Amino acid sequence: MQNSLLQSLFDDEEQKPLSVSELNLQVKSEVERRFKNVWVEGEINNFSAARSGHWYFSLHDAASTIRAACYRGSNYRIRFEPFDGLQVRVRGRLTLYEPKGEFQLMVESLEPVGEGARRVAFQQIKSKLAAEGLFNAEFKRPLPPFPRRIGVVTSPTGAAFFDILHVLSRRARSVSVVLIPTRVQGETAAFEISQAVKLANEYNQRADLAGKIDALIVGRGGGSSEDLWAFNEEPVARAIRASSIPVISAVGHEIDYTIADLVADLRAATPSAAAEIVAQREEDICAVLDHRAEDLLRIMSYRLLEARSHLQSLAMSPVFVETLQRANARLDAISAQLSPLRLASKVGNGRTALEVLSQRSNSAVAGAVDSKLKSLKICMAKLDALSPLAVLGRGFAIAENEAGEILRDADQVAADESIKIRLAKGSLKAKVISK
Repeated sequence: MQNSLLQSLFDDEEQKPLSVSELNLQVKSEVERRFKNVWVEGEINNFSAARSGHWYFSLHDAASTIRAACYRGSNYRIRFEPFDGLQVRVRGRLTLYEPKGEFQLMVESLEPVGEGARRVAFQQIKSKLAAEGLFNAEFKRPLPPFPRRIGVVTSPTGAAFFDILHVLSRRARSVSVVLIPTRVQGETAAFEISQAVKLANEYNQRADLAGKIDALIVGRGGGSSEDLWAFNEEPVARAIRASSIPVISAVGHEIDYTIADLVADLRAATPSAAAEIVAQREEDICAVLDHRAEDLLRIMSYRLLEARSHLQSLAMSPVFVETLQRANARLDAISAQLSPLRLASKVGNGRTALEVLSQRSNSAVAGAVDSKLKSLKICMAKLDALSPLAVLGRGFAIAENEAGEILRDADQVAADESIKIRLAKGSLKAKVISK
């Protein structure tokens, strides 16, 4: 190093100086390359929210201060509005504001430090959403009376999902469960939870009636307030409020309370308690059905006793006794008419009459047949007498020309023409020699 200094004393050529702008530009490039992603913790001072939407403030500790800016494109993701005196942890890149040569921290994310600051952020978000009416009771939707399919927005590896499955499989086997997996803690957890709720609603818009999700359980198991913070963020609250599916919030343990609990249609102390609420619906229906069945049995027993009492009173009344005696007398008369001796006598008489009728019928049929045969013979004799064949039998013949016409005149044929002659037995073919 000493050699370099000595050498510079003997340089013949003087170095060219830099302008302030050139120096600031080089420093800016080197600073941004070296500190392109840093985490800084400090207390906010001189906070200002510009009309443009940008935030400007200073971060300081006991010994130093640095200016900071958080532009609108980054601060819309921050879940609360900072204020002076708040201890925060910020992530961003260090740069140099060239016109003034001042260092500036360009903030990309900002988180409160400590439970006190986190409670302040919680109250800020709660007050903002309450002013918009997101917690109003008139917006709360009742759960369906008999949910058949439940959507669960939670981590697929967390204990919450398996607790819900265990309760429903034990107490409500008719309920099916659809998991919409998401991260439930970390920087992107709030965005993923809100997207999962929206995804469930988009699915319901396309699904048929049998496949629709009847209710959503949104939550996770216990943890620190920092672990549960995703359920305090605005995107989650707004997604739950905009959901067309009723939502049960089930975050942490019974003592934990989040913004999601306030905006949801129903809060459950734990994920298992949310499953118990769903299962209770089925148990309530079964209990109502059992109660109605008992009422029906009781009413049926009362009506049966009432009918028996009425029947006994009728049986003891004089009118019923007289009617019964008349019915018995009529039954005896019918029984006498149907005695075996009387039935045998009637059968014998009927059999004799049937035999007489049979003989008469046979005689009538035989006489009718003889009469018809005689008439038939007479008709046959008349037909035989009129038959042309009978005429032929007496020596006559029938002559026909080639056209099949019967010859009654000699002019019907010419010489050398063939003719047919039919006799009583057989026929002849001849030729006309002369006429």
